[in-house]
This record gives sequence, structure tokens and C-alpha cells, in this order.
Amino acid sequence: MVNPDEFIEDAIAEIREEVGDAQAVIALSGGVDSSTAAALAYEAVGDQLTPVYVDTGLMRKGETDEIRETFSYMDSLRIVDAKERFLDELAGVTDPEEKRHVIGEQFIREFETVAEDIDADYLVQGTIYPDRIESEGTIKSHHNVGGLPEVVDFEGIVEPMRDLYKDEVREVARELDLEEIISERMPFPGPGLAVRVLGEVTEEKLEVAREANHVVEEELEEYEPWQALAAVLGKATGVKGDNRVHGWVVAVRSVESRDGMTARAQEIDWETLQRIQSRITGAHENVSRVVYDVTHKPPATIEYE
Repeated sequence: MVNPDEFIEDAIAEIREEVGDAQAVIALSGGVDSSTAAALAYEAVGDQLTPVYVDTGLMRKGETDEIRETFSYMDSLRIVDAKERFLDELAGVTDPEEKRHVIGEQFIREFETVAEDIDADYLVQGTIYPDRIESEGTIKSHHNVGGLPEVVDFEGIVEPMRDLYKDEVREVARELDLEEIISERMPFPGPGLAVRVLGEVTEEKLEVAREANHVVEEELEEYEPWQALAAVLGKATGVKGDNRVHGWVVAVRSVESRDGMTARAQEIDWETLQRIQSRITGAHENVSRVVYDVTHKPPATIEYE
């Protein structure tokens, strides 16, 4: 287990050495990884740092407003509305790996645009060890590692937490006195809801996934899952009122884990599961059924793509 005090001291020194007197941007998603990296970088280089939150249109319900409020103390915070650009790039893309690469490249292009505007040479990222392991292996590419384009217009990419596991990042976040809403926040994938929508990403699927994830996180909060989510799988026949519908199938998943490398599906009581399905099918006339995923990792991954 990492010693938070020693790690913070070493990480700040590393960032200062790598960035020097240059300007830097940091990819800020609001999750514990990027937020901890932002706090470390801000401590290291102060006003040389510009945090950039990219609203991809793939985020959870209310996430952009939450980011704006939580990080309002950072005067240099930039919120980039890139929803149309991301959805345009994802149009027609169905392969999971291609999705991740498209998203990774578009993220970089957004950061490059801001960097050019402020004359920044460095990009700071909250990449952690499991991101690197899964990207370097054959499991899946992470948008900020294996999903990066071959040509990146930065002098350097700084990843101070590249050797930490998620639980160690939380320890560092607590030591940095980050708010509990950040330090204890449930993991959320960098590609966002795009990997919780099987096949092509469309606005209709995203709307279903966004509301379903909101319901799942609310209803399962008392279970304290390591991660809980909802994914839109495809379509199946159902009945609503007196009408036959061919609506979306939503899968609910809730797991326990220490570091995300392995995970066990949680046992959820029947009443809670029925309440979840009732809220999700009731909120969308185009959702025909809800299922609960009981698969551990391995053999499954936590996310669906």
C-alpha cells in the first residue's frame, strides 16, 4: 500500500521537474483519478495549470453542473462543450475498441485546442495502473492510454499516478483533503456512457442510459458498491398498456472490488431490483425490460465494452 504523504511529496516534485516553467493543461473529468491528479498538479505548478473539463455528451445526469460547482475555486477552469463533435465522430461506429480510439483521439484534439490557445506544452492525466495493465494487455484500450492517437501535439504527457491502484488513489485524495463527493466517488469510465451503450452511440440510447444510470446509483447507494451501472444492450419485445413494443433492454450491474482488477457481482434483494426495473421502464416508454447481471470479473469485465 502506498504511503500517501511520501507519494504526494514525490508526485509534486515529479510534476514540477517535468513541467518546469511551462504551461500545462489537465484533463479533468470530475472522477477521483483526474481530480486527485489536478490537486497534485495545482500544488506543483499553480497558475501554470489550466484544468479542462470536456462535456462530451456522454456524461452522467447533471455531471457538468456538478463539475462547475465543485471546481469553481479553480479560476482557470475551462468547460468545453464538445457534444456535437463527439457524437459526429462516433456516428456509425459499432466496434468497442474503435469507439475507445475515436473518443481518445477526440479528447486529445480538444485538449490540443485549449493548449494552443494558452500556449501550453504539457498534458497532465489521471492515468492509474489498471488503465495501463488492461491497455497494454489484450483486455481493452483505455481512452487515455491505448486509445491515444499516434501523433499528439504536446511536448510531454505527465501521469503522476500511473503506478497507483484505485484504492491507493482514494488514500491520496483523502490526504489532500478533497471533498468526500470526490474521494469516495464511484468509478466512471473515461469514454463515459459510450461504453454502456452496445453498438452505435445515438442520442436516444444515451438518454436511456443516462436516466437508467441515475436510477441505479440512487437505488443502490445503501449497498455501497464499488461500481454500479446500467447499460443499454439492444431491443426485445415487450407489452405496455395494450400495445406490443419493441423496446430497449437495460442491464443493471453492481459489483464489489478492491482495485477493479477483479470483482464480484453483488447480491441485491428482490424488492430493490423490482423498484429499479419499475423506475427505469416507467421513465421510458421505449424500454421493454430490465435484467440484472450476476457475472463476476472474470469472466466478464465490469463495463460492457
